[in-house]
Amino acid sequence: MISKRYTAYLLLGSNLGDRHGFLRSAIVAIEAAGITLEDQSAIYETAPWGVEGQGAYLNMAIRCSTSLYPFGLMRALQGIENSLGRNTKGDMAPRVIDIDILFFEDWQIVSPELIIPHPRLHIRKFTLVPLSDIAKDVQHPALGKSIEQLLEVCEDDSEVSKK
Repeated sequence: MISKRYTAYLLLGSNLGDRHGFLRSAIVAIEAAGITLEDQSAIYETAPWGVEGQGAYLNMAIRCSTSLYPFGLMRALQGIENSLGRNTKGDMAPRVIDIDILFFEDWQIVSPELIIPHPRLHIRKFTLVPLSDIAKDVQHPALGKSIEQLLEVCEDDSEVSKK
């Protein structure tokens, strides 16, 4: 029996240690978990968003397919983060790797553990710029605008530079 595959968009970020290496290792681990990489953005460098005194982030977006449902995908990604040495918790803490689910199909989920679409993706250029590389025409299911349209009206003035 062939199981259904779902499309998910993820954002990977790192601002500690070998940032490029952590992004590469995360992609290898994602694929080893049975999640198929279908496309990836360029890698971008950005200042930390909403905090000061941290190193710059490298961020990239990926499109993948998975047979996991959203909560299973979240647990798999948390396991990958932990296996790569992420030991910080909290939204604004520096980290060796961070993997966020941006979209899962066109689903909308609000729970204490998981919110899809990611609740702040539309206000952060470090998310929208890499996502626009691979999904500029994808519609945000709650806002009804494409990634390209969201980027055009985004008020975040932080610099996002291709690495």
